[in-house]
Amino acid sequence: MSEKKILVEAKPNARENKIEKITDQVYKVWVKAPAQEGRANKLLIKLLAEYFQVSQSQVAIKAGKTAKTKVIIVFK
Repeated sequence: MSEKKILVEAKPNARENKIEKITDQVYKVWVKAPAQEGRANKLLIKLLAEYFQVSQSQVAIKAGKTAKTKVIIVFK
């Protein structure tokens, strides 16, 4: 199983859920959920799992759980 390490700038409370690829390692992700009680992080993981076509258990926040810029690991 290989892993891909990416940097994500999360934008909670957005009008729509959207992922924008900046480079191979940098993404911007807009999520409708608020940054309260981990809701935005849960939706972020769901969206990234769909984007990379993996299960949600294969996406993990490595660093920055409470920050807007996060380090994410995607296991393939």
